[in-house]
Amino acid sequence: MSSPEGGTKAVIAALLANIGIAITKFIAFLLTGFSSMLAESIHSVADSGNQALLLIGGKRSKREATEEHPFGFGRERYIYAFIVSIVLFTVGGLFALYEAYHKFHEIHGGHGDDLFDSKWRLVPLVVLGIAIVLEGLSFRTAIIEGSKVRGDHSWWSYIRNAKSPELPVILLEDFAALVGLVAAFVAVGLSLLTENAYFDVAGTAFIGTLLIVVAIVLAIEVKSLLVGESATPAAVSRIRTAIGSTDGVDRVIHLKTLHIAPEELLVACKIGVLPEATAADVATAIDAAERAIRAAEPMAVQIYLEPDIYRG
Repeated sequence: MSSPEGGTKAVIAALLANIGIAITKFIAFLLTGFSSMLAESIHSVADSGNQALLLIGGKRSKREATEEHPFGFGRERYIYAFIVSIVLFTVGGLFALYEAYHKFHEIHGGHGDDLFDSKWRLVPLVVLGIAIVLEGLSFRTAIIEGSKVRGDHSWWSYIRNAKSPELPVILLEDFAALVGLVAAFVAVGLSLLTENAYFDVAGTAFIGTLLIVVAIVLAIEVKSLLVGESATPAAVSRIRTAIGSTDGVDRVIHLKTLHIAPEELLVACKIGVLPEATAADVATAIDAAERAIRAAEPMAVQIYLEPDIYRG
């Protein structure tokens, strides 16, 4: 499970890095006209907006529960993470593909040679080199924070199973940003070396395709959280054991869990009690089971236990 503090730290690091990177990339585009630089500029602007959305979602999710929303607003973090995937797909991916298409036709019409006449033509390589370093530092922060909570899981497994959206989003965004920056560096470098602007077009198209793929992966994972995911198998096992070992509980008949927020679980369970148990005995057993559940799994904040007699 991702800690909210670790996620926020990674988001802020990524936001600060992307604001600076976006400004320098856009200046480099204005000086040279390379479409790869424009695609990367828009990518960084989109990423900056996405990190702001994650921070807003984190703040809004901390509001107190109301009568209309009795389980609180924790799922707002999922809503804003899903919006991030939409922004990454449209503002980042689709724009880059459009720019590649536009640049291809511009070059095909004989208007691409001006890229190599500018006295600033080497500026993009310098900017991209600096951006790679800054983005690498941001990615390093996300890796460090993610390593604290992913346990024995692989990185892909962690992204697939994490209940807090912030760190997985930043990991995917920073990974895509680093790969995109390297692709832009190679594309611009080959364009300058060969004076063939089609390498710039290819780099722009690659960046757009990469962002669309990452956006789709992110949307799929966040959609699952929005629909509602159960607790991890380890957490379910702890809860089941805690209930089953409580005095007065004969067995767990069936158990359901649901994340109502990244760090909050709803637990609903039908427990079997002894046929000869009195109402007082049942109430005592339920109270004890609730205490045992919270001790075993602190995220279980909403617990509903229904007593029944198991009949096989």
